[in-house]
Amino acid sequence: MTMLGLAILVALGWVTVTTLWLWHNQERVVFQPPSVVVEAPGSAERVTYVASDGHPLFGFVLAGAATPPESATVVIAFHGNADLAAWTVPWAREVAGRTGATVLVPEYRGYAGIPGKPTYAGAAADAQGALAFARARWPGAELVLFGHSLGSAVATELADTMEPAPVALVLQSPFTSARDMAARMLVPPIPWLWNRISRVHYETRARVARIDAPVHVAHGSRDLNIPMRMGVQVFRSALRPGQLLLVQGAGHNDVAEAGGERYWAWLRAAIQPATVSADR
Repeated sequence: MTMLGLAILVALGWVTVTTLWLWHNQERVVFQPPSVVVEAPGSAERVTYVASDGHPLFGFVLAGAATPPESATVVIAFHGNADLAAWTVPWAREVAGRTGATVLVPEYRGYAGIPGKPTYAGAAADAQGALAFARARWPGAELVLFGHSLGSAVATELADTMEPAPVALVLQSPFTSARDMAARMLVPPIPWLWNRISRVHYETRARVARIDAPVHVAHGSRDLNIPMRMGVQVFRSALRPGQLLLVQGAGHNDVAEAGGERYWAWLRAAIQPATVSADR
């Protein structure tokens, strides 16, 4: 066998092995629930509701200062793949305190002791359940969707199905698509192959191009999980771009801490668009 033939054979073998591995393990890659169950700190209200398919769920509510609450702004904040709603509560409390908005942090099935296995379809049903709960509890509220990392894809997909659209879509460390993330794992980024093997169809960059809501993006320059260029691409693809915040020196999970007051100004601009003008 020639060297060229051997190289082709090795390449085909690599494609086959990585493709089969991804097909079998894709949910385990996308969803990585921590193997702990923790209680939310402080005075967070634990609420229960069901997903759109009837699966039992819970989340945490951090009340804002607006009066009356039913006419205030509610932020539904979806966390990342290796995170927990309870761990997000301190951030949510800060959001409520700084903006006056009420924050709902939903949990996914398969996380924090909730029965079931996390899947793409399950996460979508969970997000729809959180939205239905928010609408029932705060019927007059303006709804803002927030997502970090994987949660950015969940929030974007939910926003794409909402009628009416949310007043804002706020994305922290978003990725462009599941296919692009797979390509970073040295899986061949062949469109026809991906469409045939994938059960995960997150297409954030494509979806923001048709969502009739301001899209705000924050990303760290030293994010080793999701490169900053993906966040920039998502922002530039938005039908209605809001404000882009690039935090120098920030990684994947410390954008708020590294951004400091710039981060909170960015978030207030997204949640309170009438009082702070967007800076593109």
